[in-house]
Amino acid sequence: MTVARAALAWLLVAALAPAQAADAPREAAMTTPDPYAWLEDITGDKPLAWAKQQNARTEAELAADPGFATLQSRLLEVLDSRDKIPLAEKIGAYYYNFWKDAEHVRGLWRRTTLDEYRKPQPQWETVIDLDALSQAEHENWVWHGADCLKPDYARCLVALSRGGSDADVTREFDLANKQWVKDGFFRPEAKGSLGWIDRDHVFVQTELGPDSMTTSGYPRIARLWQRGTPLEAATQVYAGKPEDLAIGAYHDSTPGFARDFVSRTLDFYSDELYLRGADNQLAKIDVPDSIRKDVHREWLLLQLRDPWTVAGRTYASGALLAAKFDDFMAGKRAFEVLFEPDEHTSLESYAWTRHHLVLNVLDDVKNRLSVLTPGDGGWTRAAFVGAPDFGTLEVTAVDPDDSDAVWLVATDYLTPSTLSLAQLGSAPEMLKTMPAFFDASHDVIEQHFATSLDGTRIPYFIVHPKGMALDGSHPTLLYGYGGFEVSLTPGYSGTVGRGWLEATDKRGGGVYVVANIRGGGEYGPRWHQAALKQNRHKAYEDFAAVAQDLIAKKVTSPARLGAMGGSNGGLLVGNMLVQYPQLFGAVVIQVPLLDMKRYSHLLAGASWMAEYGDPDTADWDYIRTFSPYQLFDPAKDYPPTFIWTTTRDDRVHPGHARKMAAEMLAADKDVRYYENVEGGHGAGATNAQQAHVWALTYAFLWRELAK
Repeated sequence: MTVARAALAWLLVAALAPAQAADAPREAAMTTPDPYAWLEDITGDKPLAWAKQQNARTEAELAADPGFATLQSRLLEVLDSRDKIPLAEKIGAYYYNFWKDAEHVRGLWRRTTLDEYRKPQPQWETVIDLDALSQAEHENWVWHGADCLKPDYARCLVALSRGGSDADVTREFDLANKQWVKDGFFRPEAKGSLGWIDRDHVFVQTELGPDSMTTSGYPRIARLWQRGTPLEAATQVYAGKPEDLAIGAYHDSTPGFARDFVSRTLDFYSDELYLRGADNQLAKIDVPDSIRKDVHREWLLLQLRDPWTVAGRTYASGALLAAKFDDFMAGKRAFEVLFEPDEHTSLESYAWTRHHLVLNVLDDVKNRLSVLTPGDGGWTRAAFVGAPDFGTLEVTAVDPDDSDAVWLVATDYLTPSTLSLAQLGSAPEMLKTMPAFFDASHDVIEQHFATSLDGTRIPYFIVHPKGMALDGSHPTLLYGYGGFEVSLTPGYSGTVGRGWLEATDKRGGGVYVVANIRGGGEYGPRWHQAALKQNRHKAYEDFAAVAQDLIAKKVTSPARLGAMGGSNGGLLVGNMLVQYPQLFGAVVIQVPLLDMKRYSHLLAGASWMAEYGDPDTADWDYIRTFSPYQLFDPAKDYPPTFIWTTTRDDRVHPGHARKMAAEMLAADKDVRYYENVEGGHGAGATNAQQAHVWALTYAFLWRELAK
C-alpha cells in the first residue's frame, strides 16, 4: 500500500487535468445533424457492408502478425479446455452444468450425481445438446438458462437466445423424458421471461402488442398465463408506466412460505416490491424505493443504499437490516443490524442456506466471510470455518430449502480457481481446481493506492514480474469499469495470463493493473454514488490518477501504457482517449457507450439514466462533458485505438462503436474497428469467436506498447 508523496503533487495535478474543453466550432457541431447516424441501422445493408469492410482492414493488420495464429490457438485452448471447473447447480437429485468446448461449440446442458461430480472426470448425462438443436432448427442458439418446477423438477422453462442477444425465447422442456413439451408453454422472442407458479400456471412478462414494453425496452406488464390458453389471453397482474424500467411477477415456492410478489423497477437503483394476495390485491413492502428488498422464509432483509431514519433510529447507507416479514407487514419496525460498513468495508454479497446467512464483506477490496444464525435470542455470528486467506471468495448455497451446504470458489490473478463444497461449521472439501494455464511463478500481486484529483485514495491491484526494474519500460495494461456499483476483484483468467502476463516470443510478460475507481461497488453505495451523473468526472479522474501513479513510480511510461474497458468501461476508456490522451500509448474500447447525446434512445439506454442522467433535459449540460463522440476533436492527436462490438448486442447499441470509429477514420486517426456478427453484449457467442477477438486485442496491444 502506498500513499502519494507530496513531491509528486504538482505532477499529479498537471497530468490529471483533462484535455481542453471543446472549442466553439466543436460545440456548434453538437447541434448539427449527425453525419454517421446511418450507422445506427443495426442490420441495414450499408452499415453491415461498412462493418465488413472494417473487419477486413483490421484482420489484414492484426491477424498478419507472425505470432497471431499461435496466440489465437493458445487462447482457444484455454476456452475449450476440458479441465476447466464445471460449475454445477443442484436441481432435484442431480447436479447440472452447462458446458462448451471444441466439440460442443454451442454447448451441452448435462447432469450427474454428487458422487460422480466428486470424481476428477465425472460421467455426465446429456440433457440438451445445443449444437444438435441449432443444426436441426437452423438457428444459432445461445444458452440463457433453465427454470425447473419444484418440488419434482419434472418440467423446465428453458431460455434460448439467437446469437447471444438479450432478447430470447422460452420453451417448456420435459426433464424426465428429455424432450420438448408438445404444445407446452412457449414465449416468442423478446426481452422478458416466464416463471413457474405451478404445473399449469406461469407468470409471464414479455412483448405482447403495442405499449407492452417500457421506454427502456423491457416488459411493462406482468401477466398470469394458464396452460392451454393463448398467450394473448393471459390475465394482467400489474401494469407499470412507460417510463418505468421493468415490471415482473414471480412465485416463491419455498416450502411453508409460498408467496407471490410483484416487482416494479423504477430505475437501476430504485424499485417497489409488493406481496400479491390470492385476490390479486397488492400490499407494498413499505420502505424507501432505494432499499434492496429480499424475502426469505420468515425473514425480510433490507440492504440500504442511503441513510434511513425509522422508528427514531438512523441506519447507515450500506447497512443490512433484518426483520420478521409478517411482523413488518403488520406494521412493526423492529430491525436487527446484520452489517454496518466503515470506511474500509462494504457488503459484497450474502447467501442464505437452510439455517444460516453467509455474509461476504469486502475489506479494502479483499473478501472476508462470516456466518450469521437467527435464533430466539437474536442473531449470532461465527467465522466461516476453513475460509481461505487469499484472493476473491464467492459463496452460493447448494440448496437453501433443505441444506446448509455451500459452494465456495476461491481465486486471484495468479492462482487457478478452486471449487469447494462446505457444510457450514465444517472444513470445506475441495472438489475441483482449474489447471494452470500460464506460468505465474515469476509474477507477484500487489495492492497500491493512488491519490485522485480531489484527494480520494483509489485502490488498484498490480500484477508484475518479481524484481521488476522501475525504469518506465514495461508494457502495462490498465483495466477499469467504474459504474453501476460493480466491484472489480481479483480473478484467475487464462486468457489474460496467456495473452498478456506471460512472456511471448522474445517479449517479456506484460504488467496488468485493475483500478477500483469510484462508480464501482468496492466501498458500497457511497463509492458508487460519488461518481453518479454530474459527478461522473470523478471516475475518470480516478482512472487517470492510477495511470499517473504508474508513470510516476516508473512502472511504465505513457508510450507503454494501455487502457481497456467494456460497456460502461468502454465509456470510461473512451473518455481516457478524448480527455487524457497524453497518458496512454494505446486504448481498447469494447462494446461501448460513446454517444451520450443519443444513448437513452438506443436499445436499453433509457434504463441507465439513473446512472448518467437524461440528455434530453438540462442534464446534457454535464453529460456533454463525458460524451466521447461529441468531445472528439479532429485537430487533436490521439493514441492508437481499437474499438470492437457485436451486431447482436441488443443492450448497448453497436452504433456507439460504429459511429466513433467512423468519426475517427474520417479524421485520419490511428483507429481500427471490429464487429462480430453474433455474441450479444460480449466478445462472441462461441469460444472460437471469443478467442479470435481477444487475439486481435492482445496483438494490437503488444504491437503498440512493446515498440
